[in-house]
Amino acid sequence: MELLMLRAYLIARSRLALTHARRERGQATTEYVLVLLGVAAIAIAVGAWAARSGKVGDLLDKVFDNLADQVE
Repeated sequence: MELLMLRAYLIARSRLALTHARRERGQATTEYVLVLLGVAAIAIAVGAWAARSGKVGDLLDKVFDNLADQVE
């Protein structure tokens, strides 16, 4: 009798664990997508600022000037 009760308990427990795992299966994917959207929003904001301020062009000019000076 105890063995039968133990089997019933283990079956119920395993089915409950499977149901719980199925409910949370997409949660990690959703969190990953939200993080990527946040990073993309920050990258777009930084890119827009850099394009408006002209800092990227100045930085690249300095880098290439330094490289040209080192080659000579």
